[in-house]
This record gives sequence, C-alpha cells and structure tokens, in this order.
Amino acid sequence: MNWDKLDLELTEIVEKRNLLAEMDYSDAKYDDLEEELHDLEDDFNADYEEVLETELEKIYAVLKSDTDILLPTAYLANKYKPLLPDARGIISYEVLGREGVPIESDQFDRQDVRLVLVPNPARFLMIINGNPLKVLWRSR
Repeated sequence: MNWDKLDLELTEIVEKRNLLAEMDYSDAKYDDLEEELHDLEDDFNADYEEVLETELEKIYAVLKSDTDILLPTAYLANKYKPLLPDARGIISYEVLGREGVPIESDQFDRQDVRLVLVPNPARFLMIINGNPLKVLWRSR
C-alpha cells in the first residue's frame, strides 16, 4: 500500500472540502468545485475502499458496534482545521465539533460518538461529544 499516495489524494479532497465550506452557494465556482470534489471522492473510494474497509471492520469490532460500515469518504469531515507544517512541510489536520459518522455502541452510553478520516498521516479518529478523543487507526 502506498500510504504517501493515499495521503496526497486525501489531502486534496480535504483542501477542496475546506474551500467549499467557505463558499456561498451563489458563488459561480461552487458547482464546478463540488463536481470536482465528487469525482475525487469517487476515485478515492474506488482506490482505497477495500483497504480502509478492512480497518473499519477492526475498529467496529473493538467498539462492539453493529452500525453499518460506509464508504471511506463518508467518514470525511465537512471542514478541517490545518495545523502548522512539520519539518518536511507537510500539513496535518484536526477536526473539531460533531463531524464524521455516528457510531452506536453500548460502551458509550448516550454519548455522541463519531468516526472521522483525517490525512497526514491517514487516520481514523474517534470524536466523542464533539471532542477528538483517540486515534483508532493510523496508516503509519
């Protein structure tokens, strides 16, 4: 698995999602950007669904959740907060608020538990009640 390629493609999607989140629907470029984003997401799902679904199955088993596993892009947040670049100039991201896919599990009685996919490195975060809590899987 080429994790660097996955991160590059995931980062491109995240950057476009951030741009879209800041645009108004009436912006002339909105529809074109949205269409471009959907194409990137379709390609990402085609390339990485099998690998990421395997990891999601493991995560769901640990969380003892019988919630349906969705396509990888369903786990993307609507907006990401960029962090400062690392020594190699690579920007990582964090997610705040109620983003990602809700997960039902008896382990988290009456709490809002969600999974979100974040790039650099690619990872699935568990967010509880809007606060990032734990990395459940990391690509490297």
